[in-house]
Amino acid sequence: SSGINAEYGVVEFKVKDEILVERIAGRMIHQSSGRTYHEVFAPPKVPMTDDVTGEPLMKRPDDNPTILKRRLDIYHEQTAPLIKFYKEKGILRSIDAMQSPEKVFDEISGHFKK
Repeated sequence: SSGINAEYGVVEFKVKDEILVERIAGRMIHQSSGRTYHEVFAPPKVPMTDDVTGEPLMKRPDDNPTILKRRLDIYHEQTAPLIKFYKEKGILRSIDAMQSPEKVFDEISGHFKK
């Protein structure tokens, strides 16, 4: 026995690498509050400045395209065997995570409803 219960499943969230890089490389954080901003999707009113306090925002040093692309290469290399394994067991559920959050939730829910 493989020890895998077919009642459960493994969810793979599929997002194109270039979209992940855009999403992650553009994020900014107000360190003391944890508020997040994004250069494209949720920019602050004043560049690199928290809307509430006026304090500077920060970007994580590892949130840059070069490092992110390398991290994604490692991710794909290390997860490919797992994806194959769970697919062969018939319990992999691949979800298009480039849809709206509501559609992603509905798709996940649909896979696991009895």
